[in-house]
Amino acid sequence: MSIETLNKNASEKRLYDYQIKDLNRIFDVMRDESNDFNLLYQLPTGGGKTIIFSEIVRRYIQQHNKKVVILTHRVELCKQTSNVLSGFNVKNKVINSKVKTLPDQDEYQCFVAMVETLNNRLSDKDFELKNVGLVIIDEAHYNSFRKLFKFFEQCFILGVTATPLSSNIKLPMKDNYKKLIVGDDISTLIKNGFLSNAEVYNYDVGLTALKIGINGDYTVKSSEALYTNSVMQSKLLVAYEELAKGKKTLIFNNGIYTSKEVFYTFKKAGYNVQHLDNTASKQDRKDILKWFKTTPDAILSSVSILTTGFDEPSVESIILNRATRSLTLYFQMIGRGSRIYKDRKIFQVIDLGNNIARFGPWNQPVDWQHIFSYPDLYLDNIVDDEDLERHFIYTMPDSLLKKFKKSKSLDFDIKTEYKDVINSGKKSFMVIERSIAQHSQICVENSEDVYDARDLTKLLQDEIAYRIKQYCYCIMNSTQNYKDWLFVEYNRKLRISFNGKF
Repeated sequence: MSIETLNKNASEKRLYDYQIKDLNRIFDVMRDESNDFNLLYQLPTGGGKTIIFSEIVRRYIQQHNKKVVILTHRVELCKQTSNVLSGFNVKNKVINSKVKTLPDQDEYQCFVAMVETLNNRLSDKDFELKNVGLVIIDEAHYNSFRKLFKFFEQCFILGVTATPLSSNIKLPMKDNYKKLIVGDDISTLIKNGFLSNAEVYNYDVGLTALKIGINGDYTVKSSEALYTNSVMQSKLLVAYEELAKGKKTLIFNNGIYTSKEVFYTFKKAGYNVQHLDNTASKQDRKDILKWFKTTPDAILSSVSILTTGFDEPSVESIILNRATRSLTLYFQMIGRGSRIYKDRKIFQVIDLGNNIARFGPWNQPVDWQHIFSYPDLYLDNIVDDEDLERHFIYTMPDSLLKKFKKSKSLDFDIKTEYKDVINSGKKSFMVIERSIAQHSQICVENSEDVYDARDLTKLLQDEIAYRIKQYCYCIMNSTQNYKDWLFVEYNRKLRISFNGKF
């Protein structure tokens, strides 16, 4: 079938060349394999998976005269999927909690259902779906879908996901799917103009206090303890004001209490902010998302609820105010800002959880075939928090660099200075004294008086904390009490250093 024919048949929906290429690869497997084959398809968030499988549904019904079932894990996804299918002229019905029987099922070609709802209905022997040949599973990495496989053992199952890595480390996807088809990667979609590129900023955050739960990710309790403290709330606010002020911003947190604290912090600072979590009523959720869509400088603090089934292309800045060990969640969060919007082709990511250091740049190639085949090997090699902290490199944001533009150089390498001091037979603390002297110099060079210089020290707090951490690694003293004392002492000496220099 030609591209022109596909585009014409897709009603108002247009399929791009890469989507048609993947669609044809999927149909090749359907043709060559048995009717009960399980196939997995990967395409990045924003690549148009729903568009692709809606065209698959349309063509499958036309070619096989059988019905299709599409499974999702959220109510919002059911509605969105149903609307897209209607755009492809596929007559479909949503099986929700109100649908107890299907006396009219012969009138429909396709059914869209939440996994729990359909599982409950099919477990009732009086409820039956007839003449189903294809089952499509959206967000297939969620394990809740497995319980439904037994009802469709004679059907072709197509799982669709941006990240073919199971949400349960004990239940790998290769156990349920026999083959993986990988679509274009993020960098290719960016290059060809289908996704926006990410402008990334990292802030150093100590994560060693976080605890890992049975699901392999950080517990909400330990995350709340870290991210609700005044230091982290201040770091978040400063990061926003330095980099994202005035931009439509979506903040991801791990825990409702954290998100509410974020709301209070930004509200107190006078910003246009709302909080949203899964306890909100349908109407509240609808009102908040409408407000977010129509408010240019809106800040929305959320708790995972917007990682899937949420599409707001006007988002300009994504703040990861949490750490995660889940590659899937990492891609889902950043993906919320990757849609092309008007003439904007760049969005912003502010990372306050060392996530980019752990997983690598969002747009770098990922060997999904290898991860799909050997998930245990991948999970066993996730970088731990101590290594992340040890190898973290602080980069001063552009907004701060402008404050020190009169200085010829801002560079200072703690490790190099430490080697020089030790090789010279001097005490290691001279490294800190040299660091203070260098910070004092750049503050003086960019100030009119002592008060200006002291104000500039407030902008150096992240870099000071970073240098102290690097120094402590060098002297092999990593106790928090020593770091805290040294941080206070460093700032005291830095402020005193300005005396007599103006």
